[in-house]
Amino acid sequence: MRIVMIGSGYVGLVSGACLADFGHHVTCVDKSEAKIDALERGEVPIFEPGLDTIISQNRNAGRLDFSKDLAAPVASADVVFIAVGTPSRRGDGHADLTYVYAAAREIAAAVEGFTVIVTKSTVPVGTGDEIERIFREEFPGKDIAVVSNPEFLREGAAITDFKRPDRIVLGTEEPRAIEVMREVYRPLYLNEAPLYFCERRTSELIKYAANAFLAMKITFINEIADLCEQIGADVQKVAKGIGMDKRIGDKFLHAGPGYGGSCFPKDTLALVKTAQDYDSPMRLIETTVAINDNRKRAMGRKVVAACDGNVRGKKIAILGLTFKPNTDDMRDAPSITIVQALLDGGADVHVYDPEGMEAAKEMLGPVVYGKDAYEIAEGADAVVLVTEWDEFRALDFKRLKALVNKPVLVDLRNIYPIAEVVRHGFSYFAVGKKSGS
Repeated sequence: MRIVMIGSGYVGLVSGACLADFGHHVTCVDKSEAKIDALERGEVPIFEPGLDTIISQNRNAGRLDFSKDLAAPVASADVVFIAVGTPSRRGDGHADLTYVYAAAREIAAAVEGFTVIVTKSTVPVGTGDEIERIFREEFPGKDIAVVSNPEFLREGAAITDFKRPDRIVLGTEEPRAIEVMREVYRPLYLNEAPLYFCERRTSELIKYAANAFLAMKITFINEIADLCEQIGADVQKVAKGIGMDKRIGDKFLHAGPGYGGSCFPKDTLALVKTAQDYDSPMRLIETTVAINDNRKRAMGRKVVAACDGNVRGKKIAILGLTFKPNTDDMRDAPSITIVQALLDGGADVHVYDPEGMEAAKEMLGPVVYGKDAYEIAEGADAVVLVTEWDEFRALDFKRLKALVNKPVLVDLRNIYPIAEVVRHGFSYFAVGKKSGS
């Protein structure tokens, strides 16, 4: 099939590359000349394990190409995916659909013959209806069907998620569109990936409901972690104990500094705003958003408390900046708030992240960037582990102890057993379990 992917950001690029890997011919379109020029040179603008290899292989095979103009590719396409950004709108928190509707109008002007238009972007309920209205009223006579097909990709594991999904949600009741979408995802037949067809509005809500529920699980275990610290329990053991219940499951029950990234913050807020517009407020999600915002600031205070309540003039080494490992995404990362709290307290902050430092430079204040964990730890009064990159899971504590000014480790991801850290002479501060020295 001939497929066009409008938007070559994270979702568009991963989805387009994977669809090409299925054997379809895919053209990824983006208005950014710099991005398209880079892709044509073989440079991948985002960090996602394995993505560069898939792009290279499918370009060489002639199944994947890139374009700054959508008119010609769309005219010959069977399916056009809209995968542009839907950031939180300034002022009210609603999803900003400016790019979605602009893309829809450009697509509408270019389509020829029956074409399936698919919203891959995360969009509020009713967006598909509005796209269809644009076609029917502004471009009458166009033979199209509008389908909702939300993405469920985890940054750092997106290729596996796309090729081995738990489910593929498809919002359409149009028979021709159903057959086309079956053909798009036919290569996943051997993986037994279930195609779940439903109404378009239901599909749009499924995406928001899924992300809100996962964000709520994270927030729940973080509040349990706070209680554990007060009563002397271990949040990791609590999480394991409840996660063994199949009704609950063990995913997203890892206490830490709060959720961030490109999805949970904006999607929970957008769901709250949508619910308010329909006079059906979602108090649980409203509270989840508020608790998570407070959580990040609380982690800054936790670091200050580990430094005897004062960080002024002290050197603090921050390990990890991205909101999770295996990505270069800094959007709404807890590290931003934690670093700012330390800077506000007068600390001298040194940071290191394997992939996120370039993006961090646009978001962090006056910090010093290092080349590895040991460089920034030299002379530090505290080492703070914020993102659980693999290279931080086996730190050489003997070497670290010789470098730091004070042996203090604040582990916001609970990577290490207390006994191991204390054995090397460090004071250890964890999340939701006993600290030690």
